[in-house]
Amino acid sequence: MESKTRWFFQSVLGFLLTGTGLCMTVDAGFARYSGEAWFWYGTVSLIVFQAGLCLLVDGLRFRQK
Repeated sequence: MESKTRWFFQSVLGFLLTGTGLCMTVDAGFARYSGEAWFWYGTVSLIVFQAGLCLLVDGLRFRQK
């Protein structure tokens, strides 16, 4: 895959996953304070958030090439 194309797809996917992870984390926080089950949902949300950050940083590596 060409470097510019890979950078574009990784960056867009990274932004989407980062935003989704943040929204899921906030939702898990609301679930915690309302007394619902939140632990596994919160854990998955942090994994999604971290995956998004990793894709963003990795995408910047291809942008600099």
